[in-house]
Amino acid sequence: MLEQLLIFTRGGLILWTCKELGNALKGSPIDTLIRSCLLEERSGAASYNYDAPGASYTLKWTFHNELGLVFVAVYQRILHLLYVDDLLALVRREFSEIYDPKRTVYNDFDETFRQLRMEAEARAEELKKSKQMVKPVNNSKKQGQAQKAGFDKGNKKREGSSAGGGGDENDEGKGRKLENGHSNGNIFEIDEPRMTAAVNGKENTSSNFSAFDVSKLQKRTKGGKKTDTVVNKGSKVDPKKKVTKKNRVWDDAPPETKLDFTDPVDGNGNENIEVVPASQGESMMDVEEIISSDSEGEEDDNVQKDSKPEATKKGWFSSMFQSIAGKANLEKGDLEPALKALKDRLMTKNVAEEIAEKLCESVAASLEGKKLASFTRVSSTVQAAMEEALVRILTPRRSIDILRDVHAAKEQRKPYVVVFVGVNGVGKSTNLAKVAYWLLQHNVSVMMAACDTFRSGAVEQLRTHARRLQIPIFEKGYEKDPAIVAKEAIQEATRNGSDVVLVDTAGRMQDNEPLMRALSKLIYLNNPDLVLFVGEALVGNDAVDQLSKFNQKLADLSTSSTPRLIDGILLTKFDTIDDKVGAALSMVYISGAPVMFVGCGQSYTDLKKLNVKSIVKTLLK
Repeated sequence: MLEQLLIFTRGGLILWTCKELGNALKGSPIDTLIRSCLLEERSGAASYNYDAPGASYTLKWTFHNELGLVFVAVYQRILHLLYVDDLLALVRREFSEIYDPKRTVYNDFDETFRQLRMEAEARAEELKKSKQMVKPVNNSKKQGQAQKAGFDKGNKKREGSSAGGGGDENDEGKGRKLENGHSNGNIFEIDEPRMTAAVNGKENTSSNFSAFDVSKLQKRTKGGKKTDTVVNKGSKVDPKKKVTKKNRVWDDAPPETKLDFTDPVDGNGNENIEVVPASQGESMMDVEEIISSDSEGEEDDNVQKDSKPEATKKGWFSSMFQSIAGKANLEKGDLEPALKALKDRLMTKNVAEEIAEKLCESVAASLEGKKLASFTRVSSTVQAAMEEALVRILTPRRSIDILRDVHAAKEQRKPYVVVFVGVNGVGKSTNLAKVAYWLLQHNVSVMMAACDTFRSGAVEQLRTHARRLQIPIFEKGYEKDPAIVAKEAIQEATRNGSDVVLVDTAGRMQDNEPLMRALSKLIYLNNPDLVLFVGEALVGNDAVDQLSKFNQKLADLSTSSTPRLIDGILLTKFDTIDDKVGAALSMVYISGAPVMFVGCGQSYTDLKKLNVKSIVKTLLK
């Protein structure tokens, strides 16, 4: 049964709801649909599933882009109503005829909806009956006759073999398994050439194999000697000693005596690590980035290139007339060439293919049915809609001002806890030190927590950063429970009055369940203020897999009813990708979390904010 049908404008004004249904929806499925699908450019999807305590809903929707209307139907997921799509199309057609922008009440639409609903239900019933009538009854009969003929043929063959070779051999054949894995009791017909190839003068009497494999025999006969020789070669041990590589000495240059450029050690064995003061240089987080307007001319050139094939197809006069008069309504066929070009462009910028396709579907859904303005090309309209969608996706929907949150936690006399998570080798420890340096510049006291008790050298790496920045570090060594180490670090920071605790964790692949379980325990036990996912800007399609599985594992393995997921993203190695900035879009789209930091170099100052306008221009350039 249909739970609710709703008509509202894109501005959020509700024009009509079905009073007949009047069922109180559990939770807030409409709000969630708007927040999770319509505002995040996921409107190209066919439906949206919403789970609430005691109810599971499916939501379907359609747009009238010219009038700016949204039609949403809600029903119980278990019912699988077949007439909902048809009903939405009928309601859209009828309501658009009586719609007036000045009206806000449409009580007269109740009777129309009742008739439309009965019509849609009747169509669905007719379709159901017609499908039941056209069931392939004859095929089953033919199949049964074919099976019977196969059985008779198999019986005749078996009778012939028993007459020629005796009954014992036939009984033995019943217990044996054929090449298809089934026993002879099932009587499957085998081609004669295959049978003769299988029986190659020798009998396969081993019960471990289902049949005699000819390919293996050929490999053994052809490559048997070769494998023996390889084994014999491998068994020999080279008696020569390992030759040490000597440094090259050029003709005029003096010989190099020192190749070890690590930190020097004094007579007592202590390392003399260079101290980096917080006043050494201003972090790029506090520097405003200026965007050049050089790319506007390039965009116009690209638009003209995209529109050339369309002009040649339709002819010069018709395209000129259409650009002056404007097109009545944009159809899917008009948008496809421009959307395909945009999808290819996004994929060349390292956007995951799945994300690029969903974005194009969403843009098509928002433009279909709209009237094309005069002196406007389809390609430029599509590009403008895509630019708008990208800005909407990349712009954070909540505050990402960490300094404000740090001061709010300080007033409550507790440290602000940030946990850095991610896969192996993305630069979690290095960028943690960059964040620490930026916080020190704003007079915030920081403490590091070495909770990577898995990787060799992780504690020493973090200790080196702590000494250079002259900040305290809490460590317990290796092979300890990281959740307990983090808890003790937070308690230590509370006693010492540290404002921020930066928790370093071990790198882990998204499929490694034991390590993901340990991470879930750490987050559940310590309840950090911010969970930062550290990801490389180099990844393409793998960004979708990493983030979706990280979030999924954190949700599945958490013992809490409301599990903590990823709150923000730190993109590393951003200086190595040139214009391949698509990983930022893929990560934000799949997780809904904003990009809070961007690592763009190897020094402590190389940390900056994500410039949304710059990223969008680069993606569409």
